[in-house]
Amino acid sequence: MKNLFLLLCLFFGQISISQVLIPGNTKADVYLIQKDLLQHKGQPSSEIINRFAVVKIKGLYFVSFLAEKAENFSRANLTSMDCIPGDQKGSIISLRVPLTNLNKLSQLPGIKSIQLAGKIKPFLDKAVKDIGADSVQRGIGLPQGYTGKNVLIGITDWGFDYSSPMFYDTLLQNTRILAAWDQYKTAGPPPTGFSYGTEYTTLPEFLDAGADTANIYSYATHGSHVAGIAGGSGAGTVHRGVAFEAKYLFATFLVDESAVLDAWEWMYQKSQSEAKRLVINMSWGLYHMGTLDGTSLLSQAIDAYSSLGVVFSNSGGNNGNVNFHIKKDFNNDSIRSRIEFYSNASNANMWGQSIHAWGESGNSFESGIQIYNVTGSSLLAQSPYYSTATTVNYVDTFLIVNADTIWYNISADASHPQNGRPQMRIRVKNTSSLRVLLKSRAVSSRVHYWNVTELSTDVGNWGMPFSASGTGTIIGDNKYGISEPSCTNSLLSVAAYASQYYTPGGSLVGGGGASFSSIGPRYDEVLKPEIAAPGVAVASSISSYTDNAFTSIGTVDFNGRTYPFSRFSGTSMAAPMVTGVIALILEANPYLSAEQIKEILIQTTREDNFTGVIPLGGSTQWGWGKIDAYNAVKLALITVGTEEIEMKELDWNVFPNPVINDLYFTLVEELPSQVQIIDEMGKVIERRIENASISVADLKPGNYFVRMEINGRIQQVRFVKL
Repeated sequence: MKNLFLLLCLFFGQISISQVLIPGNTKADVYLIQKDLLQHKGQPSSEIINRFAVVKIKGLYFVSFLAEKAENFSRANLTSMDCIPGDQKGSIISLRVPLTNLNKLSQLPGIKSIQLAGKIKPFLDKAVKDIGADSVQRGIGLPQGYTGKNVLIGITDWGFDYSSPMFYDTLLQNTRILAAWDQYKTAGPPPTGFSYGTEYTTLPEFLDAGADTANIYSYATHGSHVAGIAGGSGAGTVHRGVAFEAKYLFATFLVDESAVLDAWEWMYQKSQSEAKRLVINMSWGLYHMGTLDGTSLLSQAIDAYSSLGVVFSNSGGNNGNVNFHIKKDFNNDSIRSRIEFYSNASNANMWGQSIHAWGESGNSFESGIQIYNVTGSSLLAQSPYYSTATTVNYVDTFLIVNADTIWYNISADASHPQNGRPQMRIRVKNTSSLRVLLKSRAVSSRVHYWNVTELSTDVGNWGMPFSASGTGTIIGDNKYGISEPSCTNSLLSVAAYASQYYTPGGSLVGGGGASFSSIGPRYDEVLKPEIAAPGVAVASSISSYTDNAFTSIGTVDFNGRTYPFSRFSGTSMAAPMVTGVIALILEANPYLSAEQIKEILIQTTREDNFTGVIPLGGSTQWGWGKIDAYNAVKLALITVGTEEIEMKELDWNVFPNPVINDLYFTLVEELPSQVQIIDEMGKVIERRIENASISVADLKPGNYFVRMEINGRIQQVRFVKL
């Protein structure tokens, strides 16, 4: 034990003097992995494999990280240290480090900062009509119907049934799955450029696999349900999704941030090779990893992909009905609040509670725990106060009260590498009936705290209350409930409500907000969520291979197999509604930027008696209102986009290019009477077509787009004026 202590101290001595910036929470988690390896003769225990982003590749164990590159970054240098560098977007890269080399973490060449990849947690007929998507599909009052054709929907999730008729065309003849990447399946082959998992690209491969492999969520069904909402064919039932002619990219990822970054890159590469626009749906989140304010490495990667035209839709979270948050403006005072625990008997993987706190730059705070008797009348024991300013090493200890033991560990940063804020994470394990209280104090600082359940598998993302326990204690609230990555600036964070519809008797029912839908804003007061969509009792497809519990509302027989449907509730169901609408928009106008699409959806949101009048700054429950697919598509058709994409299906062009005087069109019969010329600043210039050409002699030299509407779709081509 003395040697173990010495080795760990040496390890953290290296980290503390390193030029590589390592957040305190990552130091703490790496400490646990190192400790486990020493105790198990260099092999990770099942607890460590389940709890952290540990993956076995070609017989060796690696742990996943997200890293920020330095100026001298080199993939070759990392490979020489047996690391596996993965996708990089902007300055952010996914990285897998051998467990045997974790003691060299502080010496990684070309790395500015690094953090352990967090384990990802999922958020658990009338809805399509509620958002007006049925009118878009039928083309009522529009140039044509829009169904998501020529758009790719990427789903990062678990529980895909590759054989489901929901993922075929409406005639049930051809699959609409373009490709699937099961990162768990080791048989291979992996996608080009990646070293793990198995990629499927043909119908025989999909049918042979049947479904993705079991993982931490066993044989799940979440992905099949989400995908069905976004774009399911209906399989001959009324349960048709929003963009039912879009094609799919399915990624069953390794339940960690690094793996999902690889999944995004794989999807982006597919969209580029197909020359199609891509919208990615995410129905998961986490609270105790990342910065929760849009500055995390994961958020930076999403922003980088968004700048390339990828559009992201993410569930806002399901903690709206629990008082799991505290906001305190300290003035040389303190607080105490009871930490409520999820029942140990309710989950075989139960570990305890994670209290995560963020303060203000330049202002430290202190926290600890107190132990009271079962009635809360007597203080039995307490920890010291730990300060964000001085807690530079990981604390892993316990309090003994009579025959009971309360375990806790603490990690902190005086100034987090991504946002400069102080932060502290306190994990508490309590299998007794004793009460555990959070205590915290500061001279002057605003501090936010969240109480979230953790399982021994490092998943479990549901909040538990901060509650009163005697004189001088305070209770929590349900505000500031937006998690990673839904807090990212560029993506759409989606709240949930119940669909509104008419009963057979003619009564209008539904429409109210979902009690579980997380309330914003971000803790830096930026508005989240931005938009609301149906997410209560939404009907969709269930994986025919699942062993998860569900209540069937009907089945369909297809190719000798039975496929069930069920209703689920959650912002997980609301996000793919928005994803489907984005696919409709991208079919109508594929040249819109991710930022323009987000703005279109916000501008066209609707209010009703349930939302009330939403203020100019938006609502922390509803965002800017309920999604309106019909008006969003209408606005998209008249919005000039400058996203450059070469559409394979484009059947016209212009010549000569470059041009001096007159620009001619290869398409003659279906030309409109006028077209638009868009310059590099987005300025629109109308031009009348005569003799299948337009004059551009008066334009200044530079790059331009010629834009027109053909068969109900916006199409545009770049040309150069000399």
